Amino acid sequence: MKRTNFLSWDQFFMTVAKVCAMRSKDPSTQVGAILVNNLKQIISTGYNGFPRGVDDDKFPWTRDGEWIDTKYPYVAHAELNAIVSARTNLTNCDVYVTLFPCNECTKIIIQAGISKVYYLEDKYSDSKEVQASKRMLEAAKIEYKQINDFNVNITID
Repeated sequence: MKRTNFLSWDQFFMTVAKVCAMRSKDPSTQVGAILVNNLKQIISTGYNGFPRGVDDDKFPWTRDGEWIDTKYPYVAHAELNAIVSARTNLTNCDVYVTLFPCNECTKIIIQAGISKVYYLEDKYSDSKEVQASKRMLEAAKIEYKQINDFNVNITID
């Protein structure tokens, strides 16, 4: 008999997104994203970090202080990195992301033609950015769904 305790596709893809998040050097928030086509193939991956070629040792990782002296003007989000790295048409692809997308990433998701957003956490649900994201996704008729019916713990020694 075959195994019955295997990961569903959603669990598998979210686990891969969680592994991608582990590449992030961000000390406070690590986010991973993957793009999946309708054949269940992973098209691209991304995590939050500084743009290619920017030495992340010469820029701040802090959340507090003057905006220019924080990480916020410099860090590229996981969704953006996955979309830019895909280098292919993403129409009707799905995105799996460990944190609900901000409004800026949501604009890019919509423009890329992504059809569904799966997310793990929505810890900023009360923020204006996430409220704007949900409003845009609903207007664009892009479904979003939380995947939280599993727990996979991955650690690195």
